[in-house]
Amino acid sequence: MSILSSTVKSGVVFAALMTGSAQAGETLDRVRANGVVVDVLVNDYPPFGFINAENQLDGFDVDVGKAFAEKLGVKLKLETPGWETIISGKWAGRWDLAISSATPTEERAKVVNFPVNYYSVPAVLVVNTDEEAIKSIADISGKRVGVGTGSSYEAYINRNFAIPGKAKIEFPFTEVQAVPGDETVNFQNLSLGAGVRLDAIVASLATAQGQINATQKLKVVGEPLFAEPNAVVTDKGDPEWDAEVKRVITELKANGTLAKISEKWFGVDITKYAE
Repeated sequence: MSILSSTVKSGVVFAALMTGSAQAGETLDRVRANGVVVDVLVNDYPPFGFINAENQLDGFDVDVGKAFAEKLGVKLKLETPGWETIISGKWAGRWDLAISSATPTEERAKVVNFPVNYYSVPAVLVVNTDEEAIKSIADISGKRVGVGTGSSYEAYINRNFAIPGKAKIEFPFTEVQAVPGDETVNFQNLSLGAGVRLDAIVASLATAQGQINATQKLKVVGEPLFAEPNAVVTDKGDPEWDAEVKRVITELKANGTLAKISEKWFGVDITKYAE
């Protein structure tokens, strides 16, 4: 082997290594260079993300995003491209992460990453206070059940839901008419009366409790359906950024920041159940 060919090959290897390194840390490099982290979330999922009376994005996920940016030492920019767009991946560098109450499922993990869970709450069945026939999830066969569009609750009602690494989910009901839509609208419809527009809703306990308190026309029935972890979402292809996201969230949990945010919004620490 000649000295020239050896030098050329060494240069190619070095360039390849440098290219791989740049790709691995592309998101983190961009965030540091711009001094801004772009976080995407949904704005119709109170109390996690919603537009408040001052026409500002607000909620538990918004506060977690603010804490994340502060811990990283950059400014926070929030965008709301829509849930289906977020969870479909292929962000092309438009956004850096999604702190948006996403359940890590096997199907979703094919197109996006879930570097760290940041809270976990049980899924519950909600009915109108006048409802007498539905006492548990086993009673929803043939009923109209409201769920958030594209949510894990919709997959559950369609008997097509699994949590990676968890025990098999049971479906103690037969055919159900899933009614996907905006969760706030679903709760409004259920508040109209038992069976008027909906027979029940499957949602997180935190969301359900907020609506129960607000309307005084709803109640939770039966046992919790499953414990649903919620994770930060990132796009595929940047393991260095995933590691940084996990580091920051883990520190926010360890120092009590996530607990304080949870207490503010729910009166309890839903982040202590995150695995």
